[in-house]
Amino acid sequence: MQFPENYKPKMSVRETEKAIKFVKDAFQRNLVKSFGFERVSAPMFVASGTGINDDLNGYERPVRFDVPALGVEAEIVHSLAKWKRLALKRYGFREGEGLYTDMNAIRRDDVCDFQHSVYVDQWDWEMVIGPEQRNEKFLKMVVSRIVGAIVGTLEETKKLYPVITLDLGREVTFVTAQEALDRYPALDPHARERELAKEYGSLFLMGIGGALSNGKPHDGRAPDYDDWALNGDIIFYDPVIDDSIEISSMGIRVNAESLALQLKAAGAEDRLKYDYHQQIMAGTLPLTIGGGIGQSRLCMLLLEKAHIGEVQVGMWSDEMRAECEKRHIRLL
Repeated sequence: MQFPENYKPKMSVRETEKAIKFVKDAFQRNLVKSFGFERVSAPMFVASGTGINDDLNGYERPVRFDVPALGVEAEIVHSLAKWKRLALKRYGFREGEGLYTDMNAIRRDDVCDFQHSVYVDQWDWEMVIGPEQRNEKFLKMVVSRIVGAIVGTLEETKKLYPVITLDLGREVTFVTAQEALDRYPALDPHARERELAKEYGSLFLMGIGGALSNGKPHDGRAPDYDDWALNGDIIFYDPVIDDSIEISSMGIRVNAESLALQLKAAGAEDRLKYDYHQQIMAGTLPLTIGGGIGQSRLCMLLLEKAHIGEVQVGMWSDEMRAECEKRHIRLL
């Protein structure tokens, strides 16, 4: 990705800070309005060796530290993909009910560029579903509601801040990762996403984690939370950066059958020793759908920013800071 030409921020830093709060407050209201989710408190760290932390693509290293008072080692969460499902059971949520929470994470192995930071903030959400809802039709309905909440937030933001000119459609195009590969076999996964986003504006790229016809997955996805056949990413075209921007990774979660198949495919059957995985195999954890919605990414898109560092305080190289300063990109 290249720096955008002739970029001029539409707000001062102080105006941006106020707008960030507005976007976050408005989106949470719209999310709750769409689903009736209840807000819960969430952990920043979990005990190491429990299998509860999200291992993302499998190579990311969690930030670990010892807790002398307890005699245990803990690790900063990557996301709350598994913790939420346990919480739904513990707190007594029933079918059709769900929760959301503010998740703050450190992903030490992420790149630091226009869209990525080692600091991750997102709304993590999870909802109890029935076995008859583990299908593509239900997944698409939930995706459409989330996109509706995003577009509704944009409309509110534009009323308060008329300087914002971004347009997002409520209509979502659903494309499978295999279809994306078939259309653009010569492109890498991100380039495929960019082409699709430019064509459709907003899309849900489905089926992430399993191997495609070229023998590779579109992107990594841990084998023990999303069902690879019933998941995907919500992606928009961002005209400021002339690129695709992923706002949400989500999916219907594994049941006993899909967990066993995916652990075998990933060579990770040793995870069945963990209590979390044993509960899925025994059918004692509720069936759920869930995901994460990037807070800084959403603010970056809706406030028409060229860099995620304009809406969050992150760490950047001296070269990046110098280049941003030259191009009127005001990093927080």
